[in-house]
Amino acid sequence: MKRLAFIFFLALCAPAFAQEPGIDQALALYQQNNFVEAKKIADGFATKGDPKAFLLLGNMAQKGLGQEVDLQQAQIWFQKGAGAGDADNEFALAMLLLTGTGQKPLVVDAAPWLQKAAESGNVKAQYNLGLYYAGIYGTESDWPNAAKWFKAAADKGNPRGQYNLALLYLDGKGVDKDPITAGDLFSKAAVQGLPEAALEYGVMVYRGDGVQKDPVIGIKWLKVAAEHGNPIAQNRLARVLALGIPGVDKDPIEAMKWNFLARAAGRGDVELDTATEHADPTLVNQAKALAEAFKPMADPTAE
Repeated sequence: MKRLAFIFFLALCAPAFAQEPGIDQALALYQQNNFVEAKKIADGFATKGDPKAFLLLGNMAQKGLGQEVDLQQAQIWFQKGAGAGDADNEFALAMLLLTGTGQKPLVVDAAPWLQKAAESGNVKAQYNLGLYYAGIYGTESDWPNAAKWFKAAADKGNPRGQYNLALLYLDGKGVDKDPITAGDLFSKAAVQGLPEAALEYGVMVYRGDGVQKDPVIGIKWLKVAAEHGNPIAQNRLARVLALGIPGVDKDPIEAMKWNFLARAAGRGDVELDTATEHADPTLVNQAKALAEAFKPMADPTAE
């Protein structure tokens, strides 16, 4: 009887043990902006050496979520995770060092951690290592290595890796010049919603550079980039709509709208401005109203 009672007692207790908060619950609370409770749970798992807890606590300290910004503490948390060989913590530590920890960026210290994370397959690290070798962080350019790591990220479907690798193929930096491959990479990034890629791909399709020429399709991609707020695309779209091409009718109101937006973003166009000065004031006012009401679409690839 005592044995049966003991088994029954364990059965009653089992659900309680199963409901003990896990690190995934801390992550869920973090996503819900409940940073105080997320930190409480993550603190417990950090004492057990959980890399996910280190990463979560580091992110909260770095961004000042549920606490004051503390970059030094963020570095401590990321170092704990990186020291355990966790690629996500290695990447977070590298980026913290690259962007500065309350003082000047520590590029030399960051490089080994970025390399480790990239070699472990962290796609964001691979992309940023490509930037590192491209000289973005004040480093000396090493185009073959930049191409290597952009390709690693691109092969995993990273749109910014695809875009930057495409630029290298256009210019022949670190790779043989190849507009066909560039066009293919731009198209992949554009389909994922990267505005810069939509612009480049649209121009290539419009001109027939490395891809089949189709001005109408090219203009559609330019419009995608323009709707995301890209001023170069807005300017080029304005010019096409002001002049018209086979398959795309003139639209003076839309042309002026896009020109107003491009000019406000620093992409002025004397020819279009002159045309606007001689346009029907009623149409000009309609275009201005459309420009004032314009809200750029969000970049779905933004992190």
